[in-house]
Amino acid sequence: MTLAMAGGVSVAAQTAASASASTPAPASAPVRAAADTCSYPYVCLFKNGTRIGQFQDVTSGFQDLPSRPSGPNLVVQNTRNDDVAYIRRANGITTCLPPKTSIGIVSGTLTGIRIDSRSTC
Repeated sequence: MTLAMAGGVSVAAQTAASASASTPAPASAPVRAAADTCSYPYVCLFKNGTRIGQFQDVTSGFQDLPSRPSGPNLVVQNTRNDDVAYIRRANGITTCLPPKTSIGIVSGTLTGIRIDSRSTC
């Protein structure tokens, strides 16, 4: 699954290395995989260790996510140094992601993302 992004940027899915089927991955593995493959200045979405989208543009409103990715095993990684990212869920809840952080989505569906030039939530 690949997301279409504003600003003419599109991303082909990339697969991160995965643990062998016989060895369970640590709980933080999806977050670590996101940090290893999402470069500055992007906010990236990962599903099961595969990058499914990246966003770079600061916007005044939410950019819709046409694929509506959902948990479990969904990670949002904000690599920006000074900008927060807001993620919107289908139930209307919005979560702020500070600069240089990531969040694992265990359940629920994401419907939008917005990058804001504020440095704190």
